[in-house]
Order: sequence, then C-alpha cells, then structure tokens
Amino acid sequence: MNIPAGKKVYFLSDFHLGAPDAAASLIREKQIVAFLEEIKKDAAVIFIVGDMFDFWYEYRIVVPKGYVRLLGKLAEITDAGIPVHFFVGNHDMWMTDYFQKELNIPVYFEPQEFEFNGQSFLIGHGDGLGPGDHGYKFIKKVFRNPVCRWLFGILPPYLGMGLANYMSRRSRAMTGQTDEKFFGEQGEWLIIYCKEVLQKKHYKYLIFGHRHLPIDYKLSEESRYVNLGDWIRYFTYAVFDGEQLTLQSRYPELEPKIIRGQTGS
Repeated sequence: MNIPAGKKVYFLSDFHLGAPDAAASLIREKQIVAFLEEIKKDAAVIFIVGDMFDFWYEYRIVVPKGYVRLLGKLAEITDAGIPVHFFVGNHDMWMTDYFQKELNIPVYFEPQEFEFNGQSFLIGHGDGLGPGDHGYKFIKKVFRNPVCRWLFGILPPYLGMGLANYMSRRSRAMTGQTDEKFFGEQGEWLIIYCKEVLQKKHYKYLIFGHRHLPIDYKLSEESRYVNLGDWIRYFTYAVFDGEQLTLQSRYPELEPKIIRGQTGS
C-alpha cells in the first residue's frame, strides 16, 4: 500500500478498558476517543495492537457491557473508509466475529506482515513470543483451545465475566512492577524474538505492544523494534508518515520515558 501525500499510519495498543474500575476506564476511553477523532483527518490506516479491553469474551449473542464511545468511534472511522486493523492481546484473545461484522475491522491472532511505501512492517501484540515465559505459553494454548472456550461460554455471563475480571486484576498485580523495568538487550524477550526473526527475513519495523513500556530500539542499520507502551501510564503511540516512523506521546508535557537504544550499546 502506498500512503497518499499528507496521510499517516497510526499504531497504538494496550488500553485495558475496564481496568482498574469503570470510572477510571471511562476517563481513559474518552481520551482515546478524542485522540482518534484528531487523527481521523490524516489517518490512512490505524492499527490497534492488542489489549483494547482488560477482558473481552464474545458469547453467541452477548458481548461485554460498555465501551460504546470507543466502539462507536471505530465504526464511524471505518464507515468513513479508513481501514482499522486489530490484533488480539492476552487480555482480549477470546474474540470471534463481532468486530468483523459490526465494525468492519479485521482481527488477527498472530503477527502479520504489511508493506507501506516500500517499507516492510511486522506487527503483533507480542504475548508469548521469544524465549521464556513458559507458564504463560502453556496457559495461552489452554485458553485458545476450542473446548476451553466452550466450557467458559456455558457459564452465565455474570459468573464468567466476574471470574475473568478477577483473574485479570490478579495478573496485573503480579506483573505491574515488572512492566516498568527495561531488562536490556539480553533480557527483553521481544528484542530477542525480533533478532531471531531478522535472521530469516528483513523487516524495517517490528512493532509490538504487550510490554507496557515505550521502547524504540535499533536492531541494525536497517531495522528497528518499537514497543508502543500503553494508554494507562504513558499514552504513547507510533506514527509512520510515509518515510519515517516515530514513537510519540499524546501528552508530551508528561515527559514519558521512552527507552531508546541500539544493538551492542
């Protein structure tokens, strides 16, 4: 795809709407909707790279309550002919066809390749990639199993959503401090994963979420790993203007710490 002059590609992730409570989530949802309204005028494509919700499950005829402002804005954007792509995260992996049918948004469960203006992109949420985290990788396989999804689906929504929200809060409590630390080139699983990918195929930009830490890391003279941070602490996003990709903050006055580095530094 060639980006028309004056148009841009936007990438953002990890809204975790619903957390930590309805009131705080609503404030964040309004901030996200305002940002989407601003970028609508020059967006050629918008990528939402996972964990839009703190938990999401699509029953056959029921979806979670709330989020009407964001869902309505996304429908308005796609109705205007602006493509939106969504990658499921570890908190909203139980999606089926609601986004495709109601919002005209394709949903991806694995990293995907895209090309804009001759530059190659690998995009994904990032959970379960790279070495380590074997416990989560096992749980991910279990949760994505059709039988497991069916068993959860036979629970009444009140019980199912209550249990899921409890587990989601517990997960955040266990990883919250870890998310704030940068572990260096040898300790960041997604950097290791990206370097392994580049041994097999070239990408200019490898863009992920999940980490909740804004990172812009030069892997070689021709490739960069970018983690999009989140919209809880950092309010960061990436934008490709047709030539260059930059990692930016919605609120630069907050001076979010963006981790920048390069291989071998």
